[in-house]
Amino acid sequence: MTDTARRPNVRLHVAGRRIDTGSGGTHQHVDPSTGRVDATIPLAGPGEVDQAVNAADATFGAWRRTPPEERRRLLLRLADLIEAHAEEFGRRGTMDNGTPAAVVVGMAASAVEWTRYYAGWADKISGELSSSFANGVGELNYTLLEPYGVVGIIITWNGPLISLAMKIPAALAAGCTIVCKPSELTPFSAELFMDLVVEAGFPNGVCSMLPGGPEAGEALVVHPKVRKVTFTGGPATARKILHLCADSMKPATLELGGKSANIVFADADLDAACGLGTMMSVGVLSGQGCAFPTRMLVQRPIYDEVVDRVSMVAKGIPVGDPWDPAIMAGPVITETALNRILGMIDRAPQEGARLVTGGNRLGGDLGGGYFIEPTVFADVDPDSELAQNEVFGPVLAITPFDSDEDAVRIANNTRYGLSGYVQTTNLSRGLRVAEALVTGEILINGASNLRVQRPFGGTGLSGMGKEGGRLGIEEFLRVKSVGIA
Repeated sequence: MTDTARRPNVRLHVAGRRIDTGSGGTHQHVDPSTGRVDATIPLAGPGEVDQAVNAADATFGAWRRTPPEERRRLLLRLADLIEAHAEEFGRRGTMDNGTPAAVVVGMAASAVEWTRYYAGWADKISGELSSSFANGVGELNYTLLEPYGVVGIIITWNGPLISLAMKIPAALAAGCTIVCKPSELTPFSAELFMDLVVEAGFPNGVCSMLPGGPEAGEALVVHPKVRKVTFTGGPATARKILHLCADSMKPATLELGGKSANIVFADADLDAACGLGTMMSVGVLSGQGCAFPTRMLVQRPIYDEVVDRVSMVAKGIPVGDPWDPAIMAGPVITETALNRILGMIDRAPQEGARLVTGGNRLGGDLGGGYFIEPTVFADVDPDSELAQNEVFGPVLAITPFDSDEDAVRIANNTRYGLSGYVQTTNLSRGLRVAEALVTGEILINGASNLRVQRPFGGTGLSGMGKEGGRLGIEEFLRVKSVGIA
């Protein structure tokens, strides 16, 4: 690997204090491109979580009374700092999880947009006004949108910077204070983000950052002063969070996994549909994305042509050293993930899937890391493991369909419901199919993922609640009604 840079120090950030050790012990961070330990990360335990939550609770009253224009100014300052440190965020993203430098640098620009967008919402929070004259008695009614208080934020490892930007700016704009637990697998981006929060001038206690494992996450969720939890990750952890929240009826926003269908109709622009569909499933982030189109449903008249096109695109994706600017796909996150993905690849032919390309771990100079070839299967049974379970790796499942109704039926045959993709030059058909799909968002003909103005969030195993748009800030606000006789 070409990178020889020393990894940045990671600390626990508790109410303005930087702490070098934590009661949760340490985590040996492994570079997934080499399989070697490259840093020792301090982990928060329940003690540090308690300190951070108490500080956030003590600061909440002053922060919610901070003039909205001041919250906006601080968030805009934070956005400027993220933009100024985009190159460093690119380096740290590669250090975090092996995302190629050519890919991760764009995530800083997206984080800037999310931060500026919610800065703009800070002074636009308003309720509703109504009046009535029932039984001859006049009443004036209005609603107040009030911040929850302390919010516990837990994020996963596949997009550490954008995950922070999708949650923290909206919560702060709403007037909440936060305690965030980034994944111990990806601590370096969160460390820089927190340094910039301090540099931007946010008051101590408004935001704390505590790398930690499951023990710290549980302590954060159950803390009685945490009024809401927002989590990005997998369904298994989300179930545990919901169980922990149930005792106190604590609300939670959950952004989870997906098994999104990409429906390619016979009239689609195949150059665009096959290029984007392949890159977004087995190229970008090596398939480690919740909203990626990992099921491609192809209308039968063009099925063989699409399979051939997808195979050529997949074979052309450069996989390797993530520090090489020519590389588009890096390793998967851990050896455990590597073995799980390879296991699913090995089992797929047993259920009738036809391996078109890939399917192997890469060796040679890459043999020490967790690299898998971009892998494409055709003739995938819609009820098979490969079609039903999230792989979270560079594996695409292709299935034929006949009619519009057939495509919708297969697409909806899933426990997930995060994203859906439609490729057609018939806009009327695209809109009909979009309405029929049971999923949180539909992207037609190459519309971009994670536009901040568009609410993002799913149904079923894909979670509940929204990030992005007006609904994204409303996740951090509760409604109080007032009536005046």
